[in-house]
Amino acid sequence: MGTDTVADIVQQWRVQRPDLDPSPLLVVGRVLRLGQLMDVALAPLFAEAELGNGEFNILAALRRAGPPFTRSPSELRDSLLVTGGAITKQVDRLERKGLVTRARAAHDARGRTITLTPAGVELVDDLMARHLDRQRELLSSLPSRRQAQLASLLAALAGSLEYQVS
Repeated sequence: MGTDTVADIVQQWRVQRPDLDPSPLLVVGRVLRLGQLMDVALAPLFAEAELGNGEFNILAALRRAGPPFTRSPSELRDSLLVTGGAITKQVDRLERKGLVTRARAAHDARGRTITLTPAGVELVDDLMARHLDRQRELLSSLPSRRQAQLASLLAALAGSLEYQVS
């Protein structure tokens, strides 16, 4: 096992500022650090496919929509929690790669839809299977019971934060 950088940081704060309780860092710092480590561990799969994480997320959101694998830009934005500008740039790149198409919305001439192409469906299906395998590998040091406990705790924390921040 590796070192616990966050525990080291907390200990340093305890020495330097004994008047403060740095224990929240044991959770928040670790969650942030895990996000960084997970990004590093998962990025090579997307890089191999010449995709950024954001581009994969768009492809996956379209695939999750089910046939005909179409969403409006605002639906994508809402499902991915990113700005419209970020979506536009990523969709531009995906369109150039032949993975998505844009069209006018049937119900609104001003609206647009984004749809996965058959090549996009094939790519996201392959990548998603491999992505989940890699995630399982990253979690394999925890028994399934502990994974379920962690998932439950993280869901509770995320639900609380969604309520506090919104």
